Amino acid sequence: MSKLEIKGAGKVYGGEVVAVRDLNFTCEDGEFLAILGPSGSGKSTTLRMIAGLEDITEGEILFDGVRVNDMSPSQRNIALAFESYALYPHMSVFENIAYPLRAQGLGKKEIKERVMAIAGELRVADALEKRPSGLSGGGQQRVSLARALIREPNVTLLDEPISHMDQRLRAVMRAQVRRIHDELKLTTIYVTHDQAEAVSLCDRLVVMNHAALQQIGTVDEIWNHPANKFVATFVGEPQMNFLGAKVEDPNHVSIPAAEGRKTFQIEGEVDKKYVSGDITLGIRPLEIDLSMDQGEPYMAAKVDLVEFQGENAILTVRLDNQDQTELSVAVLGHKLGQIGDTVSLSFKRENIHLFDGETPILR
Repeated sequence: MSKLEIKGAGKVYGGEVVAVRDLNFTCEDGEFLAILGPSGSGKSTTLRMIAGLEDITEGEILFDGVRVNDMSPSQRNIALAFESYALYPHMSVFENIAYPLRAQGLGKKEIKERVMAIAGELRVADALEKRPSGLSGGGQQRVSLARALIREPNVTLLDEPISHMDQRLRAVMRAQVRRIHDELKLTTIYVTHDQAEAVSLCDRLVVMNHAALQQIGTVDEIWNHPANKFVATFVGEPQMNFLGAKVEDPNHVSIPAAEGRKTFQIEGEVDKKYVSGDITLGIRPLEIDLSMDQGEPYMAAKVDLVEFQGENAILTVRLDNQDQTELSVAVLGHKLGQIGDTVSLSFKRENIHLFDGETPILR
């Protein structure tokens, strides 16, 4: 295991294309850190810089305080598993998994024991004599993952390692990856665009966009205290709803409605400079209370669409205001609204987020 530190790291291609800029974060010894972001955000380039597969343009990377900028991947003692499997086609599955251990000079008995153990964990034990070409894409990805996890690296780097597996198997593999991380006391960096994977696996989450770090923190910190509007939108499915609002006083905001403005109390307060100003109110679909009765305060809305998701459903509702604003609302199956129903929506003060442009303004 190692503590990983990235200090002011950046990558520029051809002197013009900025892939990563001024990146700063730490992955503690034994921590599972997930890097989440849309395509092109710089997350895979970041992983390749840590691995030594990309030279960094500026800044430095340290393992346990030792600068590794000029070290090769083998000198850094890292384990890698990528979305592309990079398996040796002429070797059996057993030999592919065993390859890092043979390179370390381990004995045959220990190699066999460790290969059998990891193959059982990742459900490829029955394919050890096969060649990679004889496996499905998901099977090859599990072999690639087993090869990465079998060694005892300073840092384990995983880039979309289970993306080609079906949904059911991915859920199983997520649990296995986390369990192996804990048992072997690994330091793991996991890159993904799938927030369900990131949230279920990580100790802390790094969110990137446009080649830059947006926020780092626990899932709870990022969910409840997003650093900007992008993070608030990107983390959470369905994504956060946004409505135009007005600050009435440091503790209250209002939303225009057909029957007049509806005022909601907020948790905390905003700076007095925002009073009487227009801002954006954010509320997550899971945190909207929907009722067929009119509570206070409430917003009247009409159900336009019902998307069933097993025991739950996502409703698309249209507010009774001038803009006919659409919101997504997550509800339990036993209290579904039907298309055309008029419903009442209310927001708890602790669930309300306020933004001035990209910047959160609640304190």
